[in-house]
Amino acid sequence: MSNVFDGDSPTNLAEYSVSELSGSIKRTVETAFDQVRVRGEISGYRGPHSSGHAYFALKDDRARIDAVIWKGTFSRLKFRPEEGMEVIATGKVTTFPGSSKYQIVIETLEPAGAGALMALIEERKRKLGAEGLFDATRKKRLPFMPSVIGVVTSPTGAVIRDILHRISDRFPVHVLVWPVKVQGEGSGEEVANAIRGFNALEPSGAIPRPDVLIVARGGGSLEDLWSFNDEIVVRAAAESRIPLISAVGHETDWTLIDYAADVRAPTPTGAAEMAVPVKAELEAQAAALAARLQGCMNRQMDQRRQSVRALMRALPSIDQLLALPRRRFDEASAGLGRGLELNTINKRRGFERVAAHLRPDVLSNRIAERRQTLNERMARAERMVERLIDRSKSRVDRAETILASLPARLKSQTDRGRERLGNLSRHADTAVRHQLTRARAELSAQDRVLQSLSYKNVLKRGYAVIRDEDNNPVSQAVHLSAGMGIAIEFADGRVGAMTTEGGTPPAGAKKRSAKPAEPPKQGSLF
Repeated sequence: MSNVFDGDSPTNLAEYSVSELSGSIKRTVETAFDQVRVRGEISGYRGPHSSGHAYFALKDDRARIDAVIWKGTFSRLKFRPEEGMEVIATGKVTTFPGSSKYQIVIETLEPAGAGALMALIEERKRKLGAEGLFDATRKKRLPFMPSVIGVVTSPTGAVIRDILHRISDRFPVHVLVWPVKVQGEGSGEEVANAIRGFNALEPSGAIPRPDVLIVARGGGSLEDLWSFNDEIVVRAAAESRIPLISAVGHETDWTLIDYAADVRAPTPTGAAEMAVPVKAELEAQAAALAARLQGCMNRQMDQRRQSVRALMRALPSIDQLLALPRRRFDEASAGLGRGLELNTINKRRGFERVAAHLRPDVLSNRIAERRQTLNERMARAERMVERLIDRSKSRVDRAETILASLPARLKSQTDRGRERLGNLSRHADTAVRHQLTRARAELSAQDRVLQSLSYKNVLKRGYAVIRDEDNNPVSQAVHLSAGMGIAIEFADGRVGAMTTEGGTPPAGAKKRSAKPAEPPKQGSLF
């Protein structure tokens, strides 16, 4: 400060430079307003600057003051400032000499009252509810008996110990803890990341995927629980594919995550009770059901046993059931021998009737008829072939005549006709060969039948045929007299012989004529 007296100056006022004046004002303001509490509405808030500092303004209906929160202070705030929020800021007022402005440097920041926070919560609740994040249809049922439980909470508080102790007492299962901050700057992001991290686990991965999630925190003020009202936390809870239990605060504390969760627990201990059943109760219930089942089975067996006994009393004895079948069996066995004898006699008679018709002359007549038929068919086939050949030759002649009169236009037709003629001739030859083959096969079959019935096959077994002087077969000794010349036919030839004595005819037998009558011919058996 300069104290030089200027004789031309009308007053004795001291003269200051701009810097000196601005510094003096700065010191005066900071000394006078070193610690103040200001109530106002946040205006112009855009979040932390790239440097980490936050710049905005506090205003009421008549005035406005700039405000700044330095980076170190901002990280210690219990809740994040938002545009339009009414707050109470504690700090000191200072000036900024570079622009002749004053501002308040905020050291602590708290909501202006529960009413402001509740109004903010209600506004956010209406917004998220309109998107359907709180619909009851989106709620998932909790698994009855989970094998893995995921817990999102602080690893150092009493909450995690209460949950683990309660789960261990009721039904010990595998518990995975995702440690997070449950209040302060960045706690909302950590809770949301933990929920999404559990959902991102693979069911068959190295870290098992939980069957149910518990998001827990102990009781506190509305500001302490403010992280669980963050929009990012509510959206993560609503998007969770794993059933989620919200256990934030005490029974009277409500946060927005409670509306988005599938189930709300009044306390963290209550969440553990909802997550798992009581193992002892399940064992007792299973034992009671097993006892009831055993009792039902015993009663059912007693009822069935009584029913079987009643049915046994109503059934007849074995002797009564088998009396009639035994009688029928005895009658059938008594008539079995006689029935077999009668059946044998009937079969023998039928065989003799059939054998009486199988004589060599009948077969010879049949073979002769078949030979005649075969010869007639062969003759017809030859005539047919000749006619076909004649017709083919006539066609060829006509074709040659036409070809002689026509130019080369008809030569192709002649070639086709000749080819067809050749095919017909080949087909005719093939048909004749097939017919002759079938006729020869049929004749061979008839000849085999004749040979099988020929008396010469009998001679091969050691028998002989006696013939008289007229070469007629002699079947009885009475037909021969002493001194008669006979011929004995064996399988390999004949020999002559002379009888020494004649046969004695039986009583009542007529003398056989020298030449037996020729047996009448019999028709075909076929």
